[in-house]
Amino acid sequence: MFRILPDSPQIEFMRWRLIFFAFSAVLMTASLGFYFVQGLNFGIDFKGGVLIEVRTPGPADLGAMRAKLGDLGLGEVALQEFGEPTDVLIRVQKQEGGEEAQQRAIEILRAALGQEVEYRRVEFVGPKVGGELIMAGTTAVLLAIAAMLIYIWFRFEWQFGVGAVLALVHDVTATIGIFSVFQLEFNLSTVAAILTIAGYSINDTVVIYDRVRENLRKYKRMPLEELFNRSINETLSRTIRTSVTTLLALLALYFFGGEVIAGFSFAMIFGVLVGTYSSICIAVPLILYMSLRRDSGEGGSSKVEETA
Repeated sequence: MFRILPDSPQIEFMRWRLIFFAFSAVLMTASLGFYFVQGLNFGIDFKGGVLIEVRTPGPADLGAMRAKLGDLGLGEVALQEFGEPTDVLIRVQKQEGGEEAQQRAIEILRAALGQEVEYRRVEFVGPKVGGELIMAGTTAVLLAIAAMLIYIWFRFEWQFGVGAVLALVHDVTATIGIFSVFQLEFNLSTVAAILTIAGYSINDTVVIYDRVRENLRKYKRMPLEELFNRSINETLSRTIRTSVTTLLALLALYFFGGEVIAGFSFAMIFGVLVGTYSSICIAVPLILYMSLRRDSGEGGSSKVEETA
């Protein structure tokens, strides 16, 4: 059987924890720096623009339509299938020059699309709506992180909750930072990707934390550093295999899924990588500095005790 790791890896993660912390500190500082200096390249969802819903006589050829509308000099033009294969949602970035410029953009689009398509909806999304979407997206991310903190706190101890949330903040900050560095389009699908990354990362973290709690009951006299190393190594094979399997699917989506989901796929790929790293190298080592009680693992039904 193919194995990524040996059956019983003995990697000393705790020995390198200060290096992991330093790397993450540099990563987060750089991410925040780029965010405040360059900002994000907000897409039409947040900046506003022209929104047109059309129905074609037959199944829409999005590739041909994207090529035709992309050469009109209107800036960013996004197309996606909307409902039926004949329905297409077209979004064009906000034009400079006020409402008259938006109307001219609509006329140019109508001329390019021709008379054979049915126009089901034509509207202008203003910057006020974009601002509301930014606020809603930020609120969704913050509420998700807060809910996860409460969940981990009740399931384990407060130290585990704080460690998990700090790892989540690390993942979200790094993902936003990579979008700022490369000025990739940041839209609603990116917000959805960040929420998915948070869920994926917390799942990895909870698996390792659960093994830590189990080992706290089992090895009551083992030093915490050794116990944490043991817990990470015992779950490492599962963590790596899950991440590799997920990455294979995401890479297929990124290279073959088309332009519409490219941003979402890229955010997920980066998020899985950084989330796996933080679950192993950040979330667990942080607990060493939070005065974890040796009876934090109590509460289970296991009565096995070893004095390794």
